[in-house]
Amino acid sequence: MMGKRITVIGDGGWGTALALVLHGNGHDVTVWGPFEDVIEKIAATRENESYLPGIPLPSEIAWTADRRQAARECEVAVLAVPTRYFRRVLESFAGMFPSDCRFVSVAKGLDEASHERMSVVAQTILGTEHVAALSGPSHAEEVARRIPTAVLMASEDHELSKELQQVFATSLFRVYSSDDVVGAELGGALKNVIAIAVGMSDGLGFGDNTRAALITRGLVEMTRLGMALGARQETFAGLSGMGDLIVTCTSQHSRNRGVGERIGRGEPISSIMDGFKQAVEGVWNCAVASELAAALCVDVPVTREVYAIVHQDKSPQDAVRALLERGLKPE
Repeated sequence: MMGKRITVIGDGGWGTALALVLHGNGHDVTVWGPFEDVIEKIAATRENESYLPGIPLPSEIAWTADRRQAARECEVAVLAVPTRYFRRVLESFAGMFPSDCRFVSVAKGLDEASHERMSVVAQTILGTEHVAALSGPSHAEEVARRIPTAVLMASEDHELSKELQQVFATSLFRVYSSDDVVGAELGGALKNVIAIAVGMSDGLGFGDNTRAALITRGLVEMTRLGMALGARQETFAGLSGMGDLIVTCTSQHSRNRGVGERIGRGEPISSIMDGFKQAVEGVWNCAVASELAAALCVDVPVTREVYAIVHQDKSPQDAVRALLERGLKPE
């Protein structure tokens, strides 16, 4: 396969890790970031000290804060912007990309204003249907260190997902394809909320039994809500569902699990979030997930309790009691 001109929109850990994957696959890679001083420092030191410290960055990867330079002649654009800033950043790029450019959203969350999936937001703002979503168990810290990883590339246009599958796939970064983009994106978004719940359980001092119960029942909630929104059940048993849920609920790299653990230990959410540079999508998206579930009459008790703790000051202890004292029913 001939190398392509690829721009990664977003200079965080995930965008940087994917730039390394794509560069290693023979592509001409540029990374765009919003702050010129930060970009200049990365380009000079060849290290993204804030998000991927200790990972050397090849000199062939270009870095820029110039939007037009980033978009010019771009064949594939990787949209690696946290969901809270996704819409605003894409609006600043509207009309700059070539008409035949392909886009890959790698943001794992939902738009707070519209409750839409990020690929839908991208299609609307950029005026294109050529948008796929990349999801699955893939912490940036491990991908950047070339630890074997498997992910899912999804698009309603299965030819597009197969085309982009070839762009990203390497001997250490295995990419599967799917046409269930709804399931792929919802799995990536909803698992963050469940990971906060698992972290709270750990912070409260509970054990493996509780963790397993939350992961299992969390997967049920993800599947219920996903199917109500048009996803296929089997997608949630795959990499973008169960796979991403397991890694986000158990990994030392998981920010969502880590935030939940600190909440379980008694720290206020406001002070926790004040110290975070990176996105913690579950904190932002538990409200969206709860509102979507309520509108569709889908029962999501774990998600609902996470929302109550994070946004309504409910204590984790009261949330545990509310979950365990619900009426008994068949599984």
